[in-house]
Amino acid sequence: MKEVKKYIAGNYDVVVVGAGHAGCEAALATARMGMKTIMLTMNLDSIADMPCNPNIGGTGKGHLVREIDALGGQMALTIDKACIQSRMLNTSKGPAVHSLRVQADKKKYHTEMKKVLEDEPNLDLRQGEVVDIIVEDGEVKGVVTRTGAIYNSKAVILATGTYLRGRIFIGEVNYESGPSGYSPANLLSDALKRLGIGLRRFKTGTPARVHRDTIDFSKMEIQPGDEEVVPFSFMNMEKDFHIDQVPCYLTYTTEKTKEIIQNNLDRSPLYAGEMEGVGPRYCPSIEDKIVRFPDREVHQVFIEPEGLDTKEMYVQGVSSSLPEEVQIEMYKSIIGLENVKFMRSAYAIEYDCIDPTILKRTLEHKGIKNLFFAGQINGSSGYEEAAAQGLVAGINAALNIRGEEPFILDRSEAYIGVLIDDLVTKGTNEPYRMMTARAEYRLTLRQDNADLRLTEKGYRIGLATEERYRKTLKKKELIEEELDRLKRIMVNPTEENNKILEELGSAKIKNPFSLYDLIKRPELTYEKLKVLDENRPDLPREIRLQVETHIKYEGYIRKQMIQIEQFKKLENKKLPMDLDYSTIKGLSNEAVQKLNKMKPDSVGQASRISGVSPADINVLLIYLEQKRREKKENSND
Repeated sequence: MKEVKKYIAGNYDVVVVGAGHAGCEAALATARMGMKTIMLTMNLDSIADMPCNPNIGGTGKGHLVREIDALGGQMALTIDKACIQSRMLNTSKGPAVHSLRVQADKKKYHTEMKKVLEDEPNLDLRQGEVVDIIVEDGEVKGVVTRTGAIYNSKAVILATGTYLRGRIFIGEVNYESGPSGYSPANLLSDALKRLGIGLRRFKTGTPARVHRDTIDFSKMEIQPGDEEVVPFSFMNMEKDFHIDQVPCYLTYTTEKTKEIIQNNLDRSPLYAGEMEGVGPRYCPSIEDKIVRFPDREVHQVFIEPEGLDTKEMYVQGVSSSLPEEVQIEMYKSIIGLENVKFMRSAYAIEYDCIDPTILKRTLEHKGIKNLFFAGQINGSSGYEEAAAQGLVAGINAALNIRGEEPFILDRSEAYIGVLIDDLVTKGTNEPYRMMTARAEYRLTLRQDNADLRLTEKGYRIGLATEERYRKTLKKKELIEEELDRLKRIMVNPTEENNKILEELGSAKIKNPFSLYDLIKRPELTYEKLKVLDENRPDLPREIRLQVETHIKYEGYIRKQMIQIEQFKKLENKKLPMDLDYSTIKGLSNEAVQKLNKMKPDSVGQASRISGVSPADINVLLIYLEQKRREKKENSND
């Protein structure tokens, strides 16, 4: 085979490899922060592709989308344009776990995101396969494509998704492929190995797509969207946001489904030992469900449209790697799918990814300067997790080039902070999925206040726009003014007022009460008390919800803020990256080994490393205090 002649194709500040959800956010972040950026992708038609589920958001994931938006990212704005159904999940529970989930028109999402990328002045899009990374003296200098093009750069962000040595599995059949039939990236893995970066295999899967006209919806339960549609982006909150929603449908597998799967388990590559990759715990294939939950006779199945201009329907809950003919038989045993016709078969895909503990919390490689990783290459799953990492990698690549302080969100500030800290500190042995249960401070990390938490940060680094920042300041001002007003409006214990309270299912009052204190009663709400509030201002829905949440959960929020203060103390105790922990007396052997490998940037991060005990943390605190005193004594001399 002839050696390809190399040539200089361009000089850039940042090269982004991959155009999935991580790549899109990374490229837009660097470009909007003033960096000349190029995004290289195997196929321009795969930009912002949704090879699996046709939705954005969901429990925990919706929080990430709102945080991306608050910082000035793109995902929420794009899904608002491509939305075909919207539902707020967990509304019967507290506001901490309310999560927006939106069905997407997949092709429109791709088209809208591609348009945004093409219109970005500092961003070039180029179809091409990256096969090598140029590193000199421990610092990245650019990339090389398969055609010999060299793109020199000051930073490189790898957001390769599931393309690295991708392999599709359908029963006994397996072949090299990326998702959705796109070509895999087979050469970049070798380049990473040459740089000393170890790789491992993860896997994920997707269900079949079936023809809408072959489904009997009369046997299924209709799942409509919410009557009041809530947009994802804070920039759209006060606009007249209306969409013509399309329904989804709920159905169930049958005992026949279970029987078919059990009879063919030996033909599943997962159970035949043909796959080495580790799959996602929280999104198992249907054969996984049958094996894990043998006592359950039926499983839920959701039928979801893939878009407005296609008859392809996504069969959520029935991802599989069984042989094609078994899949067809199994799907036809599901209620309402008796006459179903396949348009695309289900498959599992295996791919290379890294151990994310080799990264800093900026997502930069610890040993190679300005080489960043984002998305599924870091062992995560999901569009939202990928986009969040892409945004952070992009921000930090730009800040590195500017010579400015890194941008790190800790666990008390954002779900994005929880996601990245979990990956780089604890690592993951399976595709990582964000859930609300992973966040210790979820009462303060609600999806509805992401702008109040993060937009100022995004504005300071030059990503969130002036318009977005002013909008957030106005929201904060309106909330504070209304809270103050409610404290001042007193309700007297008149016969008329007590009658109203009784009608609202609340106890009478014997002394004057502020509206603020009345809202604290479980049975009363901000809306219900409008009858006692003649001069109430006409506030947007999001302001009213913020006000009520603040009042009802005030005590809990105050307690959580105290916990966060304690957490911050350890986070603010920084550890040198070049510290040799074997020189610190009193640390356990395991702690020395783990700390030298991980090189945590703070005592807080060190405390979350498996194998580092509370006693080891006390040793580190004593060591830092001794160093502080020595430094003070030396400066006095």
